[in-house]
Amino acid sequence: MDKANHRFAFKKVNFQWLLIGLAINILGFMLMIGGESPDPAKFDAKELFSPVRITVAPILVVIGYLVIIYAIMKKTKNTTESN
Repeated sequence: MDKANHRFAFKKVNFQWLLIGLAINILGFMLMIGGESPDPAKFDAKELFSPVRITVAPILVVIGYLVIIYAIMKKTKNTTESN
């Protein structure tokens, strides 16, 4: 076997999409963490159940995973490939 038959499946575009998906995931998880409470003995339901933590952050995490799956499954066109 010569080296021409061994090609790496991931190209630069795949890595770019993968990094974008990871960044979206990290952002979603950071939004889920939220801020700290000034008084730990006091329960603040408004902060805990905020729309950002409950809806926006999980949607971002799912979108991030979908982008990562797209990055893995995306095939790049090879114009120099010969049969």
